[in-house]
Formats: sequence, C-alpha cells, structure tokens
Amino acid sequence: MRVVFMGTPEIAATCLHRILEDGYQVVGVFTQPDRPKNRGMKLTASPVKELAQKHGIPVFQPENFREEASVQQLRDLQPDVVAVVAYGRILPQKVLDVPKKGCINIHASLLPEYRGSAPYQWAVLDGKVETGVTAMYLVREMDAGDMIDAVKTPIDPNETAGELLSRLAELGAGLLSKTLGALERDAVTATPQDGSKATFAPMLDKSMSPIDWRKTAWQVHNHVRGLHPWPVATAEINGTRFKIHKTVVAEGSGAPGEILGLTKTGLRVACGQGAVEIQRLQADGGKPMAAADYFRGHPLEG
Repeated sequence: MRVVFMGTPEIAATCLHRILEDGYQVVGVFTQPDRPKNRGMKLTASPVKELAQKHGIPVFQPENFREEASVQQLRDLQPDVVAVVAYGRILPQKVLDVPKKGCINIHASLLPEYRGSAPYQWAVLDGKVETGVTAMYLVREMDAGDMIDAVKTPIDPNETAGELLSRLAELGAGLLSKTLGALERDAVTATPQDGSKATFAPMLDKSMSPIDWRKTAWQVHNHVRGLHPWPVATAEINGTRFKIHKTVVAEGSGAPGEILGLTKTGLRVACGQGAVEIQRLQADGGKPMAAADYFRGHPLEG
C-alpha cells in the first residue's frame, strides 16, 4: 500500500516515525515550507521534513494546493492513502479525491469534541479529565469526517498542554499504524459523527495570556496549564510582568489577585474562589526559575 504522509510539527514526526518503523511504504511527504525561526530568523525545516530526508523520502512543500502543479505532484505519487497529522493546511476536494482509499487524519481529541486547531489545549483549559486521539476520514468540513477509531487517556490535574501532547503523540502514532493496517486489509468500519455534539477549539493567541484572578483557583490553574508551553499565562506582580509556567491549587482566600504570602515552594495568590501557588515563573527579560527563589532575591513590598 502506497502511503503519502502530510504533517509538519513534532507530533506529526512521531507518527511518521512509527509508520516507517512498522514497515509501511511511505512514497512521499508533504510538509509546510521552511520558516524563519529564533532570533537569527534562519529558515528552519519542519521536524517532518528532517525525518523524511533522513529516510530518503521525497519531500514536497507547497504553500497551498491552489496551483495545479502541487496537486499533480500528489497524483504522480499514486497514493493508495494519504495520512494527515497536524499538516496545518486545509485540503481541497481535488486533493481528497486523489488517493484510492481516501485521506485519513489523526486528530488530538475525542471527536466530535474540540474540532479545530487547538484541541488538546482547550481540553486542558476547560478542565477536562479525559481526552484522546481520533482517526477519521477527511472531508471538506473541518474535522467532521466519519470516525474510524479512537483511543482515550486521562488528563492529570497538574499536566500541562505540552506534557499532554507528548503522550497524545505516542497514542496517535499507534492509532495511525493500526488504522493503516486496517485499510490495507479493507477492514475499516467508519461511524458518522454526531454534529449536534460538536464543540470547537479555535487557535490560541497571546491576547489570552493575562490571568483573570477573579476566576476560581481551578480555572486559573487550568489557564496556566492550557497555555503552556505557548503562549504562556502572564500576570503582573509587584509592578513586574511575569510569565507563569507552573501553579498548583492551594489553600487560602482573599481579594482576587491579593498576595497571600511566600512559602518554601512558591507564591500564594488569591483567586475569586480559593487560591493558587505560583511555583515557577519568568520575569520579563529573565529566565524561568522557581518562584520561591526569585522572591527571596526580590523581596515583596510591604
């Protein structure tokens, strides 16, 4: 079975690595064009491109599929199936129609929950206790295709979105390999989604970063977890702006945003209900560090 893989970030590279390891015939890889990165703004290849090149797999990097030449590149590979994981592009119908067995996608949620670009982050932001990965057929409507299979996993109450993604990548890789095997045997059974139960997970941005201390302690804690490692929650403390990297829900009460005291493990701050302890933070221009260490060197006023 001839497989074309489409993906860009690390989660996609994890899935590509798994299907190569399991012996699937990957005849081509599509990934986003190299992008400027870091302070030097040097053009940097995606993790998927780097992995594909190591294995000698042809790599294609169209900006989109509006040009017929890009679609023809896919046709020329004669794929039986196209496997998509976090590619970062919406595929037009003329692409979906190319592979004989269809286009399949690994999505980091239990569909129809959290359709969209930031599913696992919103699961954490919303305080969900369970999520997973879903294998589905791609259709024109975003994340609305028939579901092939799914794997569930609990979310730890102190787990960040980044930590959760690392686990979902491994689960997704296994699910992709299993799904390709079923397609190869013509043993796939697909189930339509219940659109009435669909929820959406829009892209994150930096405007979401400031913490609203009027929310409950758990909501603030989930906010910090869900925005880590990007765009990262922020707060102003004693006139200094900080990125907040780690919190735990703690005992205490007071006016929202009131500093309740410094402990051996962090800085306690009151929320609309309850309190959180900031355990790791980063002052503007500084490095991430333990909050207790920072405030021992920068005593709180009053």
